[in-house]
Amino acid sequence: MLQLRKSQDRGYADHGWLKSFHSFSFAGYHNPQYMGWGNLRVVNEDRVAAGMGFGKHGHRNMEIISYVLSGELAHQDSMGNVKSIPPGDVQRMSAGSGVMHSEFNHAKDQTTHFLQIWIEPNVLEITPSYEQKAIPQIHKEGKLCLIASSESEGDAVKIHADAKIYAGLFDGDQAAQIQLDPKRKAYVHLVQGTLVVNGQTLSTGDALLIEHEAQLNLDHGNAAEVLVFDLSSS
Repeated sequence: MLQLRKSQDRGYADHGWLKSFHSFSFAGYHNPQYMGWGNLRVVNEDRVAAGMGFGKHGHRNMEIISYVLSGELAHQDSMGNVKSIPPGDVQRMSAGSGVMHSEFNHAKDQTTHFLQIWIEPNVLEITPSYEQKAIPQIHKEGKLCLIASSESEGDAVKIHADAKIYAGLFDGDQAAQIQLDPKRKAYVHLVQGTLVVNGQTLSTGDALLIEHEAQLNLDHGNAAEVLVFDLSSS
């Protein structure tokens, strides 16, 4: 089963300094049909204006992943981490028993564009932790590169959740396949460009909610950047 969610059907909030698309119910956007998918709870596409950001705030018992598309994101937290997250890096923060953090765009003339992803953990009240890795672009060209998993293998950051996240770049005749467990759920988010997934054409910001499928075929990309999520069924 493939359920297409068009980009324009997402929730949207314009706070002036922050423009955000919500794939699932978040903050002031509530849609009972889209409360999450499996253990994936949030996919927000955020654009933060120059010199602005999210002041100090708290999280608990959530795996939070940031995937920066352009600009840079400055991160600071109560664990003592002070980091800059550029495009190509994947950041993971396990909120566990509780953490405070802030995120800012310190540039004077550039918007920071990034995806904020929340996945429900499979262990609660763990000691908060932080990880950040640079993913070489060549590892994503024409294939799916594992960027987050419970095993922290290869380029992947370690998440305390029953899930995997892959990133890929596809153009022209580049294509890839990935096997799925039909008993699990999957989710495809097209970051940019166009891409055909199992015969379904996606454009920038579109997503596919997937279940009862054994394989994904990705092909016919045009400057496409995509994230693929392998998720628990609940």
